[in-house]
Amino acid sequence: MLDVKFIRENLELTEKSAREKGYKVNIKEILELDDKRKAVLVEVEALRAKRNEISGMMKGGKPSEELIREGKAIKEELAAKEEALGPIESELNGKLKQVPNVIFDDVPLGGEECSVEIKKWGENHATGVDHLDYAVSRDWVDFERGAKVAGAKFYYLKDGLALLENALLQYGMAKVIEHGFTYMTVPDMVSSRVLEGCGFNPRTSEQSDEYYIEGEDLAMIATAEMPLTGYHMDEIIDEDRLPLCYAGYSACFRKEAGTYGKYTRGLFRVHQFNKLEMYVFCLPEQSKEIHEKILAIEEEIWQGLGIPYHVINIAAGDLGAPAAKKYDMEYWSPVNQKYQEINSCSNCTDYQARSCNVRVRRKDGTVEFVHTLNGTAISLARALVVLIENYAVEGGKLKVPEVLRPYLGGKAEI
Repeated sequence: MLDVKFIRENLELTEKSAREKGYKVNIKEILELDDKRKAVLVEVEALRAKRNEISGMMKGGKPSEELIREGKAIKEELAAKEEALGPIESELNGKLKQVPNVIFDDVPLGGEECSVEIKKWGENHATGVDHLDYAVSRDWVDFERGAKVAGAKFYYLKDGLALLENALLQYGMAKVIEHGFTYMTVPDMVSSRVLEGCGFNPRTSEQSDEYYIEGEDLAMIATAEMPLTGYHMDEIIDEDRLPLCYAGYSACFRKEAGTYGKYTRGLFRVHQFNKLEMYVFCLPEQSKEIHEKILAIEEEIWQGLGIPYHVINIAAGDLGAPAAKKYDMEYWSPVNQKYQEINSCSNCTDYQARSCNVRVRRKDGTVEFVHTLNGTAISLARALVVLIENYAVEGGKLKVPEVLRPYLGGKAEI
């Protein structure tokens, strides 16, 4: 979340960013609550000082009845003020969590259609093979039995497709480790504090994407970004340790709420899939450069696979609450004859770190919040769609990209 002091000092920017992102927030109400909180806090601190003064006067001898009565009255008044302060602070924090991060100056304004292409790579293919028909024909995917045991949009991967998914993971792991990321497996569930700290605030209740565990303060993760955000929660990291670069592998669970009208065929948009996610904690002055580095790694991965793509700078109206800026990579689908999302990477500045209380201790002893960034290394179910569309050949075989062959026993096709 944003610091209320920052909001007060950057009122116009905060309101503009919220408006451009499509969030309805009442900044005036937040500032009024903060004024109320500060007024009560002044009273509380004055009473605490008076209480301490009286406690000091009571030491070293028998206190007078008048002093005892005054001490009791102060104690009762302080308890009442502290009780009144709690709900104000709780309400203020709740409203602050609804304010999205401010956007960078170079973020395009407008809705999804206003996102700007900034680069393109590869030659777009004119024809391709439908991934679902192909995978079903080879008995590589089973949605029917997935639906039988878990519901619609759950599935089993089998044989060649399951092996190909593993090869993609191994390839992605090798790439991120090569670039200095520490590979991690992560919990598949997080607490409400971590979930809120990540800033996944839907614009409407109908867009909530998480599966919650009934009777527990837990939700299934939608991405490894969530447990990685909480990894250093309530910690102070020494400056010389930053940046800290992690690559988390996990299952991801999403209701896929709010996806009406988007491409959903087969494996492209499902309720459970596996993903390798890059995540960085860094100094504020490092985050813009690291954002570009994460994008470069993503491009390197897909160039290695030989898949044509373009990169777009996401418009404000399509940004989530945490991101100040976000890039999407979209591959060229020869089946649908359009670009479709495969990767993204976001600079969340100190928005998540403030909520999860992740700070850095500078060499001069000062303490401030770190910046956090995230980016998709490989979203595996979607990557399988891409490979089938681009590498299925006549006779029913699938050509294996050269970079994946070491992880498939050297096979050139499966």
